[in-house]
Amino acid sequence: MITCKIDVTKIEKERLFKGEKGTYLDIVLIETTNNQYGDDYMIVQSVSKEESAQGVRGKILGNARIVKPKSQTGQSATQELATTKHNIEPDNDLPF
Repeated sequence: MITCKIDVTKIEKERLFKGEKGTYLDIVLIETTNNQYGDDYMIVQSVSKEESAQGVRGKILGNARIVKPKSQTGQSATQELATTKHNIEPDNDLPF
């Protein structure tokens, strides 16, 4: 799961567009490394290909982070796999 937080006051209203079921805004998640706040992505408004070619960058709206779900034991799924012992019974039907 990825959780996101955006500052809606930074949305450029001219970038909103009407769709069949509502009003939309195209955004882009840009992967960040070594973020001091522990975020995995930066959220920016999309710009057109022409704007991008002219060097226009989308306004930064917020950040996103990958959240690993907790299991019933309170450990993340990754932690649980690392600590679980797998007892594999030999299969007597194998030819080796």
